[in-house]
Amino acid sequence: MGRKPVVSPKKSKVYLSTKRQNFKEKEYNGPVDDRRRSLLEIHLAVFLFGFPGLFGKWLALSPALIVFGRVVFAALTLGAVLGLGRRSFRVAPPRDAFLLVVCGLVLAVHWTMFFKSVQVSSVAVGLLAYASFPVFTVFLEPLLLRERWDPWSLVYALLCFAGVALIVPRLDASDSVFRGVLWGLGSGLTFSVLSILNRLLASRHSSLAVAFYQDLFAGLFLLPAVIGPGLALSARDLALIAVLGVVCTAAAHTLFIDGMKRVRAGTASILSTLEPVYGILLALVFLKESPSLRTVSGGAVILVSALVATARARRSA
Repeated sequence: MGRKPVVSPKKSKVYLSTKRQNFKEKEYNGPVDDRRRSLLEIHLAVFLFGFPGLFGKWLALSPALIVFGRVVFAALTLGAVLGLGRRSFRVAPPRDAFLLVVCGLVLAVHWTMFFKSVQVSSVAVGLLAYASFPVFTVFLEPLLLRERWDPWSLVYALLCFAGVALIVPRLDASDSVFRGVLWGLGSGLTFSVLSILNRLLASRHSSLAVAFYQDLFAGLFLLPAVIGPGLALSARDLALIAVLGVVCTAAAHTLFIDGMKRVRAGTASILSTLEPVYGILLALVFLKESPSLRTVSGGAVILVSALVATARARRSA
């Protein structure tokens, strides 16, 4: 065997430094055009995620019926994407199948609460109250996943609820804003649970497959709630629900997942906090809903606490 070549310490350090830099660029940055396209895809996905609140105002239907139509169209579209792309529908082990059933139930409750919040109050109130979910997550993750608890979680929670207190004019069950915030907080809490369960599933299954089964099971759980009153839908209602399910749910989810291939998860999470901002601006344009200064101030505090909690959680991870 020949002797190994001798490399001077200085040259070795330069070589290793260059190797690390090249690896870093390859892993995180990639071609600039690809990263720009991915960022654009994520921005477009988050923009589309901001639309659903408007459908809660456009559709004079029960929240359960709106969500049922949404998940049915989304499941059909995602199923077609998986089938045409020859991607696997298989779920294993059986424990994961059970988790997907639970996720379907939580998703059905989450979206029903969100649309109820929007209908009893406004798009801005519903979106800003729901945007509290990262604060719930930093509390629930250590509890459900047996991870170390971060004392800063308490600070985020206090900031978040200070923002909620700014939005709510008075603690009165007859007040529409108060009821809207309660439904919105319920929506944020259930989405937090859903995101933690998805974290357990994401390591073993594709996000598209997870989304497909969650929408499918959510539709099955909501079926009894919509069969009783009946499915009397106008052509306009059906068209709006189809757009909500296909464009604002399935297509947006597909864009977000595709963008995640070339963008860090932390960056995508921070960009996701723009969803309430897009939603409020869209409501201003299409519904002429102008949030009060009180709502904007409280919402800003909620978004800052959610953004900081998200950034700290990603940095710790």
